[in-house]
Amino acid sequence: MYDKITPPSVGTKIRFQDGEPIVPDDPIIPFIRGDGTGIDIWPATQKVLEAAVQKAYGNQKTIHWFKIYAGDEACDHYGTFQYLPEDTLNAIAEYGVAIKGPLTTPVGGGIRSLNVALRQINDLYACVRPCRYYPGTPSPHKSPEKLDVIVYRENTEDIYLGVEWQQGTETANKLIDFLNKDLIPNTPEHGEKQIPLDSGIGIKPISKTGSQRLVRRAMKHALQLPPSKQKVTLVHKGNIMKYTEGAFRDWGYELAISEFRQECVTERESWILSNQENHPQLTLEENARLVEPGWDNLTPQRRNELIQEVKDVLEKLWETHGNGQWQHKIMVNDRIADNIFQQIQTRPEEYSILATMNLNGDYLSDAAAALVGGLGMGPGANIGDQCAIFEATHGTAPKHAGLDRVNPGSLILSGVMLLEYLGWFEAAQLIEKGIAGAIAQGEVTYDLARMMSQPVDPPLKCSEFAQAIINHFSDESAVK
Repeated sequence: MYDKITPPSVGTKIRFQDGEPIVPDDPIIPFIRGDGTGIDIWPATQKVLEAAVQKAYGNQKTIHWFKIYAGDEACDHYGTFQYLPEDTLNAIAEYGVAIKGPLTTPVGGGIRSLNVALRQINDLYACVRPCRYYPGTPSPHKSPEKLDVIVYRENTEDIYLGVEWQQGTETANKLIDFLNKDLIPNTPEHGEKQIPLDSGIGIKPISKTGSQRLVRRAMKHALQLPPSKQKVTLVHKGNIMKYTEGAFRDWGYELAISEFRQECVTERESWILSNQENHPQLTLEENARLVEPGWDNLTPQRRNELIQEVKDVLEKLWETHGNGQWQHKIMVNDRIADNIFQQIQTRPEEYSILATMNLNGDYLSDAAAALVGGLGMGPGANIGDQCAIFEATHGTAPKHAGLDRVNPGSLILSGVMLLEYLGWFEAAQLIEKGIAGAIAQGEVTYDLARMMSQPVDPPLKCSEFAQAIINHFSDESAVK
């Protein structure tokens, strides 16, 4: 099956059932070292993961690593331009769960992004990016400890599908002509809009299937969180793009209500229920007025629709969600994309899981990571129903490669996510304790050291930071 790689002779494959992994005590897990600083951060990560598993389970559980190749290292091993060899794709498909360091994006045609290619080939539709603060980590924010969010970013659609045409090409000109002369004039809501003839053209597909499977996974995750963190926010720009971004919001609500009705309440439903609880004698119209502050400016038709909405919520949900029961269910709401960037800075404690489309999630996850220490402390996972790949979220930083100086935190925390995905929570918690303890004591690499209020001189090497994490596994004060 393989040309230039050999799987471990011991260990068991992870298999999947109903979209969830069935994990043995001795899983075989492929790893891609990564380019640039991958040569430093992967050995550090492997050391920490193995130490945590050993301390948590002794010899009862162990990971059998399977080295595979991608990026520049793959070209060295397989030949020029072999950035993503068949061996690697076959190994990921066979063993289901993998972890990787940062990868070089090829220049000059071919694959636009190895990361995007791996997501699309394996249908890894959920990019999961937790952003939480470890005390002592340098941050530009006054209260970074208030931010504890998980970004669920749709991974396969939106502009990242990469369907576009260059300005001036025959195909682009044909498409612009078709849009300007046929489709736009036959869509009254577009009025007299026209696309400039010297435009490049890209397609932004957002599907109901893609949207709802992402929200389903976000809702399942919310059920595993403490009650105070059971919130799912649908992030969109539906005020401008109602048939793509607005549809994502609508399909998200539809999925939540249809599949998680007994476990969730929408924000509007909570307003209606709360109004009735606080003022039992409210009429339907009075309740509707409280829900919609602009009532006096609404048309009669819109007023009747709101009154009917109030009536439906009270009739259908009062028994199961009324009298405060809604306060113990997953809160599902939505926010405009540009507004949520402000909200995670001004009111971060109000948010938990942010479910977004691809481009919004790309921006938002990086912005959130910046508030809690930057991408060096930002883990990531790409998850589908039959596969999951955990990854460092930063670039390759080739000028630092081989110097044993960069922060391995992103990949180590991605390893924490891998352990949690396996259900090995005790080992994952040890690493979180270790990272928290090391940072609290100022035992950090140069990138964090140079921004700390208390001088750290000299900073730890990459390998030394890994050992410091292991040394702090038993720190009781660092328990999450």
